[in-house]
This record gives sequence, structure tokens and C-alpha cells, in this order.
Amino acid sequence: MNPEKNTTMIGSLQIGLGIVDIIANQNQPLKFTEIQEITKITKSNLYKYLNTLIHLNILYKDKNSGAYSLGSKIISYGMAAIGQQDLIAKVTPFLKESSLQTSLTTLFALWTNSGPVVANISNANSGLNIGAQIGTQLPVLSSSGKIFSTFDSPSIIEEWKQAEFQLLTADEKTTFLKEEEAIRLQRISFSKEPLVSHISSASVPIFNHNKDLLGCITLVGFSEIVPKQVKDEYSQYLLNLSNEISDLFGYKL
Repeated sequence: MNPEKNTTMIGSLQIGLGIVDIIANQNQPLKFTEIQEITKITKSNLYKYLNTLIHLNILYKDKNSGAYSLGSKIISYGMAAIGQQDLIAKVTPFLKESSLQTSLTTLFALWTNSGPVVANISNANSGLNIGAQIGTQLPVLSSSGKIFSTFDSPSIIEEWKQAEFQLLTADEKTTFLKEEEAIRLQRISFSKEPLVSHISSASVPIFNHNKDLLGCITLVGFSEIVPKQVKDEYSQYLLNLSNEISDLFGYKL
């Protein structure tokens, strides 16, 4: 891979993005040898490019197969670029409405190879530190993480869930697994201070016509305001919001 020489451009950046472009166009993960064969980059340099792109979350390396695919950051870039044609654009008006109705910050989270990631935020209070911004990866004990752990396909979330569980105590794991049963029945999850002290959250799933999980909507704010149980007013608001948005994608109870 030899970038065109131009004094107004950075050759190494061209090479790096060229690697990303190759992986994106193959429509399947590529192993190191396959990338090296296509790019003709020396092994030592290719390792440096790939490691840098992984560090930036632009690429993702599967621990089992060693194959490289697009990472969470490039996915968030792509979703931002698609505009009104994508999922985020359809959900965004509901985020804004929810923030106005509840005076809480509302998040929309999507699944990536690295786990659930914040895809969009509507802030009711721009000065409130919720511990997350667009692109933030969410832990399994966050209310969003609990939704993905409960409703997403086990084959998709297995590696992420195993890695997250290694960070939990035995008591936390036991409590979490019991909580998953309630989440599956009630279709709402709660989490107290998962990222920032005094900040809690509540989340609901968004499904499509195949009953696949598309993402989740989350209310975030001071712990004394955020709902803590399914019968709370804002919990019922979230559940109705979940049904309304899911209905847009053909989901039927």
C-alpha cells in the first residue's frame, strides 16, 4: 500500500485509513496475514498501525480468532454521518421529549463489538456530570448494560459479559443474575451510581419486528429523582416510551 505523495497530506494517516477501508469493504473480519497480503505493509509496521487503531477503538481484535473488524468508534462515526436515515435519527426526537418531560438526561445506547456504547444524549441539565458522553462504553452494572445483558443474543454478548463478570465480586454476580430475572419480566432496569456518585439511571429496551434488541433508552440524574422501581411514575413513562419507539420498528407485544 503506497499512498500518493502529496506534500499537503499525511501519508501515515492515508495508510491507516486505507487499512480500515480494506477491512470495511471485505464484509467479514480479517486476520493479520490476510491484511498483510492485501496491503503489502511490512509486518512490523502493520502491527503498529493495527495496535494504534485498536487503541483508538477504530478497529476491534477478536481474542479467540485474532481477526480484525470495525470497532465501536468507527461505528459511532458512521451513525453520526448517516443522518436522518439511521436509527439514532428516529430515536433522537424521543430523547429530547423525554428530557423535557422528566427534567432528566436521556441516553440512547447501542451495541458494538466492545459492548454497549452511548450513541446520543439529550441533556436536561448541561452542567450535570453523568459520567458518560457519546462514545462512552457502559459497564454491565449500568442500567443500560443490564438491558443488553438480559435481552441481547447470548452469542453476541458472551465475550463482553464474561469480561465484565471478572470485575464483579461473587455477591455482585449472584445479585445481578437474580435481577436479570426481574428485568426480563418487567422490561426495565435500575442502577444506582454505576459511573458517578449520587447519579443513578433507569433503562428500557427498544425492539424491532423480529423482537431483536436495537438499543435502550436511559434516564439519568440525581439518585433521589431517578425511578427505583417499576411502579414509579417515571418508570411507567419509560415503559410507555419503549413501546412507542419499538412500535416504529414493527415490534408487537
